[in-house]
Amino acid sequence: MIIRKAETAEYDAVRAFYHSVIDAMEGRPYHPMWQKDIYPAPEELRAATEDQTMYIGLTDNRIAAAMVINHKYNEGYCDAAWPEKLRTNEFVVIHMLCVHSDFTGNGFAKQLVAYAIHLAREAGMKAVRLDVLKGNIPAERLYEAMGFRCVDTVKMFYEDTGCVDFQLYELEIA
Repeated sequence: MIIRKAETAEYDAVRAFYHSVIDAMEGRPYHPMWQKDIYPAPEELRAATEDQTMYIGLTDNRIAAAMVINHKYNEGYCDAAWPEKLRTNEFVVIHMLCVHSDFTGNGFAKQLVAYAIHLAREAGMKAVRLDVLKGNIPAERLYEAMGFRCVDTVKMFYEDTGCVDFQLYELEIA
C-alpha cells in the first residue's frame, strides 16, 4: 500500500470511498455508526483534502484506506485525564481512520497508524491522540498493540452517534 496526502481534486473519490466503507460496514458487529454525509461530513472531507491533512492508502490505484491527521479535537478532550497537559500544537489527532472491508486482514490500518506516528515524530510532536467509540474492539486492539494507552472514557457528542462514551487514547512520543 502506498500512503500519501490526498489531492484537492480527489475530494469526490475520497467521499465515495467513505460512502463505500459505510455501506460495507452495514450490519457488521463493530459498525462505527458513521452515516453518509453526516460523519464524515462533506465539509470535513473537503477541508481535509484542501488542507492536505487527508491521507489515503492506495492499492492498485484504488483507495483502500484513509485517515485525517491534524490538531483538531472534540471538546470532550479538554476535561480528559491526559498524562500531561499539552498545548494543541504539541500533539496530533488521528480522525476517520478506516480500511475498506475488501482490504481487511492486510495490516493496512496498522500501516496508517505507523505512518501517523512517523509524521508526528518528524514534526516534533509530543503525542498522538485519538478517540474510539467504546466497544469497538478491533480498533481498541489495534491501538493498544501499537503502544497507545487508553487514558480516559468520556461522553462526547458527534453528529452520527449523539452523546455516547468514547475511549481516549494517547501514544507519547519520546
